[in-house]
Amino acid sequence: MRKILYLALPVLFLAACTKDISRFNNDTKKPTIVPGSMLFSNATRNMADGLIGTSVNINVFRFTVNHWAMATYQDEAQYNFTTRAIPQSWWTRFYRDVLKDLAEGAKLISADAYLDPGIKQNQLAIIDITQVYAYSVLINSFGDIPYKAALDGENVTPVYDDAKTVYADLLKRLADDLGKLKNTSTAFASADDILYGGSVDAWIRFGNTLQFKMGMMLADVDNATAKALVEAADAKAFSSFSQSAIFKYQKNSPNQSPIYTDIVSGGRSDYVAAKDLMDPLISLNDPRKTLFFTANDAGKYAGGIVGASNTYEDFSHPGPRVYAADSPYVFLDYVELEFLRAEALERGYAVAGTAEQHYNNAIANSIVYWGGTAAQANTYLGQADVAYTTAPAAGGWKQKIGFQKWIALFNRPFEGWTEVRRLDYPKLTPVVNAVSKFPTRFPYPGNEQQLNGTNYTTAAGHMGGDKVDFKLFWDKN
Repeated sequence: MRKILYLALPVLFLAACTKDISRFNNDTKKPTIVPGSMLFSNATRNMADGLIGTSVNINVFRFTVNHWAMATYQDEAQYNFTTRAIPQSWWTRFYRDVLKDLAEGAKLISADAYLDPGIKQNQLAIIDITQVYAYSVLINSFGDIPYKAALDGENVTPVYDDAKTVYADLLKRLADDLGKLKNTSTAFASADDILYGGSVDAWIRFGNTLQFKMGMMLADVDNATAKALVEAADAKAFSSFSQSAIFKYQKNSPNQSPIYTDIVSGGRSDYVAAKDLMDPLISLNDPRKTLFFTANDAGKYAGGIVGASNTYEDFSHPGPRVYAADSPYVFLDYVELEFLRAEALERGYAVAGTAEQHYNNAIANSIVYWGGTAAQANTYLGQADVAYTTAPAAGGWKQKIGFQKWIALFNRPFEGWTEVRRLDYPKLTPVVNAVSKFPTRFPYPGNEQQLNGTNYTTAAGHMGGDKVDFKLFWDKN
């Protein structure tokens, strides 16, 4: 009892001498207000994690585009997206962890009365460009989505907006953002801008490249608009790979790549190369083969069948370059843009250069990025089945460009899915025991049916009854 009294006395004395003890409720180690710049960084990180991740609870697109196959568990490879609520995880990540953070960051920056007006304008434009990117991913995943009321915390049952209308508004926002970006002022500090280290010029190039890409998405449904957007952006978009938007992970925790966390830290041993990708890598002597994958236990390179059980030891696995702790994620790069430029020229758009030049640049830069050499790229491009003038093209330029772009988008699986849907090449081998036709969209999350039923029903009706094989507005091939 005596010990307890001794401990209590100092507390009683402190309380008696302090008029206001409410200050002890303040947690000095956890700030109540987070800077807007940190929310921007956090949103960028959350988006990168989702797009590069290998967790079958979130990102299954490596199987959807027949780049990877599974050894044992086949549900996700067979287009079963509901058992693990994959669409819900994707939806939540982009709305809650990306778009909401970006919106709150913009509010805080707008309210900062001490921030230089030029810097503020640049920061808000960059945040909005990032929102445009994130919304475009949601549209290309689901189709119609909540947009106008999506981030209104007071509205828990937002209406779904027409995807084509939203897309047009995103393009208007992007044009407005590009008009506001001025390199006469700085933007974010280098530590907060984890893509471009605070470079306004880099964001101007990124925004124009994004406009080029989004314009090309419209080429089959609104050629005039696509042509105007592409031609306006071409000269101001990326002109070298060094200008690409690449999120760089780190070797040390907690900033390691989610692929490393899943495969190495998590001890996963069920991802193998898919036969659809491995066979042409072998037959074309593609130097990326040994950079994408390892040999199997017999020292051979081999791909498994997507949707079928595959003995892990018999097939190639993702290589060290893929699962390294500091393996980066590419948001948007010169390789993708060069393929788009080749396509634009084939469509008759006024873009500098020739389709063959851009096609060659895209492939060569992809090979060098993955660790190959310029000499290897030249040898690869010299093959009759790869060279632009002689490559197989029963499907015209869409087949030539689409096939090589599908290879180059390895480890960017969502973008690979988008391009396979848009160009319809390559023709992928049907998945074994698939539960549906090839998915051209994600079904809406299950909790939307429960919590936002009326608006879900309206949107589902517009999306063919929420069917996975309903083609989105830009998918007219």
